[in-house]
Amino acid sequence: MARLAAAINKGVFQRFPSGIWLMMGLDMLLTIGWSAAGPFVALYLHNERALSMSAVGAVFLAGGLCTGATNLVGGMLSDRFGRRRLMLAVSAASTVAMAMMALLIGLSATLWLIIPVYILSRSLNGTINPTVGAIVADLAPRDRLAECYAVVRVGGNVGFAIGPAIGGYLAGFLSYGWLFSISAIVSLLVIVLVYLFMRESFGGAHGRVDLRSTLVVARDRQFLVFAIVSILLVLSIGHLGSTLSVYVVDRLGFSMGQYGLLLTTNGLMVVALQYPVTRLASQFSRSSGLVLGSLFYVAGYSTLGWISGFNPAVLVIVMVTAGEVTLAPISSAVVAESAPPDKRGRYIGFFTLSQTLGYALSPLFGGVLLDLFPSEPRLLWGIIGSVGVVAAIGFHVWGRLRARQPAGQAVTPLRSASAR
Repeated sequence: MARLAAAINKGVFQRFPSGIWLMMGLDMLLTIGWSAAGPFVALYLHNERALSMSAVGAVFLAGGLCTGATNLVGGMLSDRFGRRRLMLAVSAASTVAMAMMALLIGLSATLWLIIPVYILSRSLNGTINPTVGAIVADLAPRDRLAECYAVVRVGGNVGFAIGPAIGGYLAGFLSYGWLFSISAIVSLLVIVLVYLFMRESFGGAHGRVDLRSTLVVARDRQFLVFAIVSILLVLSIGHLGSTLSVYVVDRLGFSMGQYGLLLTTNGLMVVALQYPVTRLASQFSRSSGLVLGSLFYVAGYSTLGWISGFNPAVLVIVMVTAGEVTLAPISSAVVAESAPPDKRGRYIGFFTLSQTLGYALSPLFGGVLLDLFPSEPRLLWGIIGSVGVVAAIGFHVWGRLRARQPAGQAVTPLRSASAR
C-alpha cells in the first residue's frame, strides 16, 4: 500500500506544479458557484416568467455578447496588471452581482431588472475564464500543457457534478433566488483562497497592452481559422444548460431532479475519464483529437431525437461526455501553444470570445428550433448535429493548414504589431 501511495504521489501529484492543483480547486469552486444557478435560468424565465424559448434565447445571446466583450477585456487586463490582482477584483464584483440576483428573484422583481443583472453576473464570470487559462499556461511544463488543462478541468467538472445536483434539488422546493445565494457564498470563498494561497504567475507586461493589441491577435490566420471553427462546434454542442433543459423537462416529462442528475452524470464522468483520456489522446495529432471529439458530440446530440426515457438520455450524456473529455483540453493546449508568453491572456481571451459567441448563439439557435419543430425532435436534433459535422470537417482542414505552416510563423504579425 505504501509503495502504491508513493507511486501515485510521484506519477500524478508530483508530475504537476503545486499551482496547478490550486487552480484545480479554484476552478471547482468557480464552477459550483455558477452551475448551481446558471443552468436553471432558462427554466426560470420560461416556466416561471412565461418567456418564449425564442425570447429566452435572445436573453442568452445578449448575455453571451456581453460576456464575449469581457473575455477580451479579461485577457487584456490579466496581461496588463497580472493574474492574481484581477482574480481578486473580479471575484469581489461577482459576489455582489450574485447577491443582487438572489435578492431580485426572491422579490419577484421585474424582468427589466433581473435580466440586466443576470447579464452582468455572466459577464463578470467571463472575465475570470481567460485569466484561469492564462495562469495554467504560465505554470504548465510545455510538454504537459494538455495534461495540465485536463487536471484543472477535472476540478471544474467535480464542481459541475456538485453544482447542478444542489441546484436541481433546491429548485424543487425553494425559490430560484436561493440558487444565486449559493453562488454568492462560493464566490466569497474564492476571494479568501486567492488572497491566502495564490502567488502571482505573471506580474504584467511592460509594453503597451490595450484593446488594439488584443484584436490584432486575429492577424494570426491559423489561429483565427481555429477560433472560427470552434464557434461552429459550440453552436452545435452548447445546449446542456438551455435547449436540453427545456426539451427533457417540457417535452420528455423529466423532473428537475432528473435533469440535474443528467448534468451530474456528465460531471462525474469527466472527473473519472478526463485525465486518462487526455493521456491517450496525446498519441494523436491535435487535429485528429479535435475531429474525434466533435464526432462524439454529434453522435450524442443526434441520438437525442430518437429517445424518450431517462436511461437512454443517460447514454446520450455518455456520448456527449466522450466528446468533451477528448476535445476540451486539446483546444486549450492549441491556444496556449499558439500564444507568445507575454500575450497568453489576450490569445486565451480571444479564443474564449469565440467560445462565448458560440454559447451565446446556441440557446437562440436551439430555442428557435424548439419553437419551429415542437413535435419533430429528430429534425430538431438532427439539424443541431449536422452543424457539428461541419465543424469536424473544419478541424480537419485546420490540421492540414497547421501541418504546412512552420511553428511560430503564425504569431509573427502580432509580434511586429506590438513592437510598433
